[in-house]
Amino acid sequence: MYDRVINGLTKQGAKLSLITADSLRTPISWTDPIMTINIKPKHKASCHCGAVQLELTLPHGLVEPRHCTCSMCRRRGAIVASVPLAGLKIIQGEDKLSLYQFNTKTAKHYFCSVCGIYTHHQRRSNPHEFSFNIGCLEGVENPFELEPVQVLDGVNHPRDDQKSVG
Repeated sequence: MYDRVINGLTKQGAKLSLITADSLRTPISWTDPIMTINIKPKHKASCHCGAVQLELTLPHGLVEPRHCTCSMCRRRGAIVASVPLAGLKIIQGEDKLSLYQFNTKTAKHYFCSVCGIYTHHQRRSNPHEFSFNIGCLEGVENPFELEPVQVLDGVNHPRDDQKSVG
């Protein structure tokens, strides 16, 4: 597992690079030809239409951004990071969230019922955490440029006693 923490993202050309506390010794100003997206300790996120809005507590930035290979994640294609359950607050649109569960029905996947965007889910591998869609964070223009992103084997899930569908 990566133990890298992302405190911000720097866009240089077509690639986002990680900014860690060590690499921020020389501050980057807004006039530099580099665009920085600082992940705040309290950071807002929203679905596409804005009906669902979240506040995430991210004191260490984005921890272990990842993709998963389970049947659900392969189809939605989101890059996620996680917070403890208390680290995600729905500040608007709780009534607009739709819940989807499958297979063991342990994980709880939430989507905006208006625009269909996946915002977050309560994890199966760690039910004490929510994973959230990094693409929903304010200021993140293209999460697919973020590197490195770990790929988790969701097909052979650690909570499965035997191999089953995602």
